[in-house]
Amino acid sequence: MTHQPINAEAGGIEARQTGGWQIRDQEYRDVTMTKRRMAGVAGWLVAVCLVATSVGAQQRPLLTEDPESIGEGLLLVEAGFDHSWDHPFPVSGLTGSLLRGPLVGLSFGLGPFAEVQIDGISTSRLLINERVAAPLSGLVDVPGDSTRSFDDVVIGTKVKIISEVGWRPAMALRFATRLPNASNESGLGLDTFDFYQSLLVGKTVQSIRVVGNIGFAILADPTRGDRQNDVLTYGFSVARAFAPGAEVVGEINGRASTRRGQAPPGTDSKGQMTFGVRYTRNAVRFDAGLFTGFSSRDPKLGITGGITWVFTSPLRP
Repeated sequence: MTHQPINAEAGGIEARQTGGWQIRDQEYRDVTMTKRRMAGVAGWLVAVCLVATSVGAQQRPLLTEDPESIGEGLLLVEAGFDHSWDHPFPVSGLTGSLLRGPLVGLSFGLGPFAEVQIDGISTSRLLINERVAAPLSGLVDVPGDSTRSFDDVVIGTKVKIISEVGWRPAMALRFATRLPNASNESGLGLDTFDFYQSLLVGKTVQSIRVVGNIGFAILADPTRGDRQNDVLTYGFSVARAFAPGAEVVGEINGRASTRRGQAPPGTDSKGQMTFGVRYTRNAVRFDAGLFTGFSSRDPKLGITGGITWVFTSPLRP
């Protein structure tokens, strides 16, 4: 049915007063409104699908970095906590129960293949169980049985260089810098800058997501300004979906010193193993996990939990 335009000067007003034109005008408005509603619903569904995919590319409660970016024009906000027991700080000589929170992290999607990350926006509080002599124990200014400090903030960039297609996995490069926000007077920081670069690889096979990281880090010696240690960084994680929106995850993540003999304080080999669960609902993901360390320089046991939310950035043009 073709709707002819109404021209008031050519008698259109008189024609509009007839019953037939009134019915056609109403039908036209109904069809137009229906199309607009369908377009709005379709757009909303597409947006939800894109956001859900972006949440799926993130790794909390794991440390191993997924090569997928969050997506162009999107903003990821995560918050959580860590609570570990028998957590050692070998450089300051303190050991105790460590609570970290709110562990805020931000990721900004710069395009379909890149993002900027800001992690470690948090504070730490240590209930001290033991004090021993250590390289920087003389600088610790903690008279009581507890200490607290801001955490070191990590600023990084991730760029995907190869997309996942068929048998080929996704690959990305990540570069990051750790800032010296935690003070050595609190016994929780080293007051050093560290630099990281790593290759990220990820592949999905049916309901299983496998991710691997390999790279190098340049760690400054907190006791000498003219010395550093280059360490090998690694990570391997597996995520297995077992119900709609739910998955079980696990990883091994750490670093290995490449220096012959004794490594500078605070740059030793470290590693931990994590197991957890994640549940995603629309653009929000909840997570919980349990972790344990591999060496005497790692916490014996810890728990973690948090939430991740992805949404359209208010800064998007």
